Amino acid sequence: MYQLDILKGRVAYISGGTSGINLGIAKGLSAYGAKVVVIGRNSEKAQAAAEEIRQHAGGEALAFSADVRDFGAVMATIEQTREHFGPPDIVIAGAAGNFPAPASNISANGFKTVMDIDLQGTFNVFRAAYEHCNKPGSSFIAITAEQAVKAMPFQSHVGAAKAGINMLVKDLALEWGREGIRVNCICPGPINDTEGMRRLAPTPEIEQMMKARISLGDLGDKEDIANAVVYLCSPLGRYITGTVLDVDGGCQLGDASMNRVPQMKKA
Repeated sequence: MYQLDILKGRVAYISGGTSGINLGIAKGLSAYGAKVVVIGRNSEKAQAAAEEIRQHAGGEALAFSADVRDFGAVMATIEQTREHFGPPDIVIAGAAGNFPAPASNISANGFKTVMDIDLQGTFNVFRAAYEHCNKPGSSFIAITAEQAVKAMPFQSHVGAAKAGINMLVKDLALEWGREGIRVNCICPGPINDTEGMRRLAPTPEIEQMMKARISLGDLGDKEDIANAVVYLCSPLGRYITGTVLDVDGGCQLGDASMNRVPQMKKA
């Protein structure tokens, strides 16, 4: 059981924190006592997210606007975070882009866009935060996806970007560990009430088929991802770095709907 103030006094910076899983993470961090800063490209949406966080947890939350592809803009928001709340202790790189498409139909610019948002964006956030974060004691977490390790049709751009994130996290964990910075990944599975699930399971029938394939037989919630983040960036996770933590109900283990005990004839 977590203490409700386990993150009290800590400063959290969340790129892509204006919606979906990342907004859920921001709410979770705030609920456990962290001061939260959310970053998004749309200023109005970012401000609305900060207000939602304040209403949800009653904590302190701010919002700044930046495109993670622009290192200078990211650095400016890190500096603003430090000016308002102090140096960040928790840094979440969650901004991402995706559009299902066969590789033969993806333009070079389309492929580059996803790589720039996901992989380059993660590096930009972590590299900028490195300059201003608390050392030792900071926790950096990237949000990856199962496409990094599991081939999927129409996801070559995403798979390449997420595989790069997984390796980047390990390299940074190796390089920055002696300075007291831990770097990890969280890989969410199918999560309720997200844009991704609305696209993947647009009908109750498709949703039930998806649940049948998952080992635990259900979709996850945004709170499940937030709780995993709280664990990794709290003192409870102090000896964990360079790790990709799957929070997916076992969906990467294989198709659970095929896991039926065969009827054996008596000898």
